[in-house]
Amino acid sequence: MGTLDGEVVLISGGASGLGRAIVARFLEEGARLAVFDRSAERLEELVAGDADRIEAVVGDVRSIADNQRAVDACVARFGKLDCAIGNAGIWDYSVSLDDLPADRIDDAFDELFQVNVKGYLNLAKAALPALVRSSGAMIFTVSNAGFDPGGGGPLYTASKHAVVGLIRQLAYEFAPAVRVNGVAPGPIDTDLRGPEALGLADKSIAIMDLPGTAGRAMPIGFVPATADYAGGYVFLASRRDSRPATGGVVKLDAGIAVRGIGRTSAGGRLAGKYGQAPT
Repeated sequence: MGTLDGEVVLISGGASGLGRAIVARFLEEGARLAVFDRSAERLEELVAGDADRIEAVVGDVRSIADNQRAVDACVARFGKLDCAIGNAGIWDYSVSLDDLPADRIDDAFDELFQVNVKGYLNLAKAALPALVRSSGAMIFTVSNAGFDPGGGGPLYTASKHAVVGLIRQLAYEFAPAVRVNGVAPGPIDTDLRGPEALGLADKSIAIMDLPGTAGRAMPIGFVPATADYAGGYVFLASRRDSRPATGGVVKLDAGIAVRGIGRTSAGGRLAGKYGQAPT
């Protein structure tokens, strides 16, 4: 028997990357799943592997109507919803504020926050009634950038800090009916894309070869694979294992927060660029 036998879980951004690894692990643990993603092609591939236990919904997390449609399809297919996982997200490829074109700030900010924050807010709004009925749980994907600098640029970092605040506020609003928590992965070898507003929609973080370039800098000595992070979501979804948990974030950051003194700042080039006066 699996940890989640009989449970019904909805996962946004579940057709690729980290989301797909979460799907695979939840199926292994006995759950039935609704997978909400914008890629019809990837959803078809996913359903082909386990059609009896997966309901696929194509949509955009930025749309409250699409989120509601995903919840409704899940409940219609499986009769209930026990856990909603907000996982869809985009990264800003660590574009600094200085390098961010002024004429793209509005569009890039809106896109990052629409996907990374509003997408979760929409899912929470749509899923709340069903989760109250099941005394269920919500889980949101954060990031090490939700706590520490250097995991992205200012847009991504601000969006993930906002997700931490959203988790805490919703946990307060929904207690004791629904538990709300998060998982904060560290560096990850996945298919995370960037914002269209910065011309990065077709660029995948996988091209950076993080396992090869960043593994030695991690205190644990390697960059985790997507599957390495999936257990944190299982833990928070489990009624048996995480019943006391709400308003918290499980940090799975590969030890980033304990690296100690290293590079002290990222702005050394600014003095020369802008002619800072000697001190």
